[in-house]
Amino acid sequence: MNKKIKTEAVDALFDAILCLENREECYNFFEDLCTVNELLSLSQRFEVASMLKDRKTYLEIAEKTGASTATISRVNRSLTYGNDGYELVFERLQQ
Repeated sequence: MNKKIKTEAVDALFDAILCLENREECYNFFEDLCTVNELLSLSQRFEVASMLKDRKTYLEIAEKTGASTATISRVNRSLTYGNDGYELVFERLQQ
């Protein structure tokens, strides 16, 4: 875990997210919390990660998501060298 992000404020944010009970509550909270562009960027990264996991090429991913190759590369680095957060979520979504 990156010690730079482990703060009381981030803990409070994560606690707030963890108390949400359904998709509608998530929409309401994240629409208040984020700009439209921030939320779309987060969802784009998640879609990129999913497509990388499915072994799609950078070109396929860029065409479908509109993500830049820099964004795709950054997400790929997280998948390869990160804290396995994406993998944990992908596993749980399949259950």
